[in-house]
Amino acid sequence: MMKKIIISAAAVLCLAALAGCGSAVTYKDGTYEARSSEYVNEDGSEDGNGYGIVTVTVKDGVISDCTFRTYELDGTQKGEEYGKKSGSIANKDFYNKAQKAVAACDRYAENLVLAGSIDGVDAISGATINYGQFTEAVAAALSQAEGAK
Repeated sequence: MMKKIIISAAAVLCLAALAGCGSAVTYKDGTYEARSSEYVNEDGSEDGNGYGIVTVTVKDGVISDCTFRTYELDGTQKGEEYGKKSGSIANKDFYNKAQKAVAACDRYAENLVLAGSIDGVDAISGATINYGQFTEAVAAALSQAEGAK
């Protein structure tokens, strides 16, 4: 036999407060930019090497805008051409995966603004290297915003 447990709204709020919910971090207004460390493939291949740069805007103490871009080690931004070999699509599967990773940059940035913190941004399948770069750069940018108080 199952017992019903009834919890009041006040009890839920108390539990949430104890768990840290509702203790949102506020940041100093401004625009903060940070760069991730460089990613280099362990196998020595050049595919996927690079770094990410995030720009986070804080308004009224909360994250109001974010952009995230990834770059080749030589500073070339990864965009529509990323994943092509010598200007042509030699390997369509690789190109499609590379473009999925590029598209994930915008989704990571959008999700950060919606969630209000990096804790609310999940990794996207096929773009986990970008996710690592994104979270690293966001942490650095937000530490600037905290230090600017």
